[in-house]
Amino acid sequence: MSTNSPLLLSANQLTCIREERILFENLNFSINCGDIIQVEGPNGAGKTSLLRILAGLSQPYEGHVLFNNTFIHEERELFNQNLLYIGHLAGIKGEMTAQENLEFNLSLSGLGSTEAEKTLSEVSLLGFEDALASHLSAGQHRRIALAKLWQSKAPIWILDEPFTAIDKNGVKKLEELMVNHAKNGGCVILTTHQDLTIDKDLYKKITLEYRFF
Repeated sequence: MSTNSPLLLSANQLTCIREERILFENLNFSINCGDIIQVEGPNGAGKTSLLRILAGLSQPYEGHVLFNNTFIHEERELFNQNLLYIGHLAGIKGEMTAQENLEFNLSLSGLGSTEAEKTLSEVSLLGFEDALASHLSAGQHRRIALAKLWQSKAPIWILDEPFTAIDKNGVKKLEELMVNHAKNGGCVILTTHQDLTIDKDLYKKITLEYRFF
């Protein structure tokens, strides 16, 4: 990836095995400040597994991930302070309002909830802040989860299918946010089934292949 910017994450000899099938093996790459990395590949190739390993939520069969040249499990608290991970599932509680869900999600990420209403405006949910999440659409659920990005100061963003159920305007806004985050010294690692519309010079790809053994 980038060679002239400070290193944030490095993956060394990563191997992942699920249900006796090798998803990927001996995977090596570095992620620097300013990088936007799209992990691509067919369903079952291990995209989500790789993101979870990079986030420290799963352990590789072999290999390791370094943050600032230190094993992430040895600097867990510091690493968590520098990481924002948003998984494929929105994780929204139907009995809570949109604003209550956002405030709860922000608190889990160590972020302040004082500007929750303003943040909901950023994801086009102003006017729905008092609506129960059970009455909202899948796309609105996704926007509640993604709203954390507008408050996050963490340099490392790991996002699993962030564009799911998001309309074109929402996708464009997210892409602009990711580009600005990278330009300000952060990095973004994401999976998506759709092509990014940002300048191809601004992002790179890690391609995983489906393995039958």
